[in-house]
Amino acid sequence: MSTLSILILTKNEQDNIVDVIRNAFQCADEVIIIDSGSTDNTVKLAEKEGAAVCYRAWDNDFAAQRNFGLTQTAADWVLYLDADERMDDILCREIKNIVYKNEIGQYGFTRHMVFNEYRFKHGIFAPDIVYRMFHRKSVKWIGKVHERPVCEAPLKKLKGKVDHYTYKNWHQWFLKADQYTTIWAQERYQNKKHISLKNVVFHSFFGGVRAFFVKMAFLDGWMGVISCNQHAFYTMLKYVKLYELQVNHEKGEK
Repeated sequence: MSTLSILILTKNEQDNIVDVIRNAFQCADEVIIIDSGSTDNTVKLAEKEGAAVCYRAWDNDFAAQRNFGLTQTAADWVLYLDADERMDDILCREIKNIVYKNEIGQYGFTRHMVFNEYRFKHGIFAPDIVYRMFHRKSVKWIGKVHERPVCEAPLKKLKGKVDHYTYKNWHQWFLKADQYTTIWAQERYQNKKHISLKNVVFHSFFGGVRAFFVKMAFLDGWMGVISCNQHAFYTMLKYVKLYELQVNHEKGEK
């Protein structure tokens, strides 16, 4: 009989950890928390709910955290959940069926973005398909931020969905945006990517325009308009940080 481990990355997720573990145990044989140094009650609550907890120091590399998780289980299958994601009953049944049949593939599911009780349908936060379930020995993750799996198994989509309660408030969005854009800029700079201020403006402006018109964020009303401005600001922030790294390096060379 094949087995499934659900892996969850955490850092100070005490508000989410109980619900996500209980949700995960609806279809998993084991739940493993990969913690990067929580200072709240995340670890204590996770252990109380029956999850195994392992630690890896945070080094600004999400892919490394996910790959580390693969070394902490002997299960045949792994599925990754974020602490702020919840699977519905249909998806849980689908997952259990795949594990039972042991049908090789890399499995994705539809994810819905929910923020301030608003469920986005269009724009940059429109429902997307994320591939998170793999045979343990078939996958490797790459990319320090907005990481992605590398797997040669055929892509397959599961029925059901995940709700993603990604931000509790705007303050949390700003904190995450600052963290992610810094990691992105550092990684691109290390890979010799360069940018001009003109292109910083170009990328941010047209990122917002694309979200509004091409991805039809306007159909989400005022929340759609706000999301476009969010995306434009986020895009500007990551590129201007890259530009700042270039300028500081050039100053250091003189």
